[in-house]
Amino acid sequence: MDAKKEEKIVVYTNHDGQQLSEGSDNNVSLTTNPNVPGWRIIVSLVLLFLNYFLAQYDKFVLSYFQDEVITSLHLSSASYGLLSGYATGIVYALLALPTAFVADYTSARVWVLTAAAIWWSLCAIFQGLSHSFWQILLARIGMGIGQAPVEALSVSMISDLMGRKYVFLGASVLYVGVYIGEAVSGQIAVAFARTGTPWNTALIAIGIVGIVVALLVRVFVREPKRQISLVMANNLNYEGPTSAIVPSRVVTARKDMLSTFRYVAHMESFYVLALSAAFRQLGGNVFGYYMPSYLSNLYPSQPSLLSRYGIIVGVVGSFAVLTGGLLTSVMWSRTKVLPLYLTAIGGMISSVFVLLMLFSLEASHGNQDRGIKVLYGTMSIAYLTAELWLGALNSLVALLLPPRTKTFGLAVWSLVQVLIYSSGPEIIGLALRKTDSTSSAYLEKTRIALAVVIPVGYWLAGVGFLLAVPLVKRDLAGQFVEGRLRWGGRKGGFLAGGCVLGALVVSLFTVSIYYKA
Repeated sequence: MDAKKEEKIVVYTNHDGQQLSEGSDNNVSLTTNPNVPGWRIIVSLVLLFLNYFLAQYDKFVLSYFQDEVITSLHLSSASYGLLSGYATGIVYALLALPTAFVADYTSARVWVLTAAAIWWSLCAIFQGLSHSFWQILLARIGMGIGQAPVEALSVSMISDLMGRKYVFLGASVLYVGVYIGEAVSGQIAVAFARTGTPWNTALIAIGIVGIVVALLVRVFVREPKRQISLVMANNLNYEGPTSAIVPSRVVTARKDMLSTFRYVAHMESFYVLALSAAFRQLGGNVFGYYMPSYLSNLYPSQPSLLSRYGIIVGVVGSFAVLTGGLLTSVMWSRTKVLPLYLTAIGGMISSVFVLLMLFSLEASHGNQDRGIKVLYGTMSIAYLTAELWLGALNSLVALLLPPRTKTFGLAVWSLVQVLIYSSGPEIIGLALRKTDSTSSAYLEKTRIALAVVIPVGYWLAGVGFLLAVPLVKRDLAGQFVEGRLRWGGRKGGFLAGGCVLGALVVSLFTVSIYYKA
């Protein structure tokens, strides 16, 4: 991927004529065309994919083995919702910020990723050894500390490994790990059920493998030189508010952090994109946590359901996300906003087929054999239309951010999303807290919750992304919000939104703890 082209090193200045530099010592320039050998790109992508896949695996275990986890640890529905909701979500959102900032400031993304991977792998092992709610909760919080920066670090490095045109496909390869995780978990769930193997064995095994992959990442992945952003490429004298040369490393760190917040605050599109992605993720998060157990209870006469469910997710989801990345790369010279259309329209179409999935048995007049065929068909279309977006959209955001602090910017991007989408399992868990998980009432309430939360999340996201199209175009042209932000306008709106979001987090977390006690 352009490996043989000559690498161009450039120096940019801001509006005051100060040099915009790269690296913690303020003396490393940026590149317009990464010159990484093809074999190293492939090896790096494979290892980053494996690490990301393993980092996602624990939540698939909780999803597929929901009943077994609840029974073996004597959990309530609210307790299970806490494990898969805000307890880990808050840690993910908050701990990603300092770790991502350290990775940017030290220019040591590979080292930070390696340390994080070893830590979450150890916590995965501790989860498998847990015998109570509090033990597994603490282990999951610890795992959140290690998993928090994995996505931001991986996308950040991929965005610097290859030319901008190919970043979308490269990041899509990374996100295949989400769907492969579902597929592998489905097969493991079936195999474990047949052999009577406990669920915690999977977590212990994944922790051991994670440590091995972490060491391989450190040995074979190299820190890539930072690539200029899309805004810089279109406006060669503008990189946004970043720090210039300053005498103190402490002052540099402070300026870098504040300048990143100022940068995203002055972007026309950032928070519209973040909120839209959060609602899209909320629907997907609820889908992933509750759909497998709901469908297995809806079709008790289909022992191979989870296995086939996993295959559909793995094959169709992987194909869809790679297709989204490939389409964006192929169409890059014609349009820069294709990821927004893929996400918006794909999610809206998918919501219809999600409803057909939920009511597939009723649509087949109670015939399980006919209903399962309707389920597999509608599920395939739902995934094909909904999962085009992850690699393409997150790559676009990474390329919009200032190169020097893009990992930290991606962590801020994830912060808004996680605090919102983690509320899904939490709210559903609270709604089902007094209902026996083996009863027909539990099944009916779960269906109603899924039929509301998933389509609403997809449609809110779709409308938001369509509204963001002209905003992204202005950002690409460097037409950011000018001047100082005022409390009576944009700045006050950000503060109010943050307060509402914080109140939601604290309220849900407190209520969950209350009902657990």
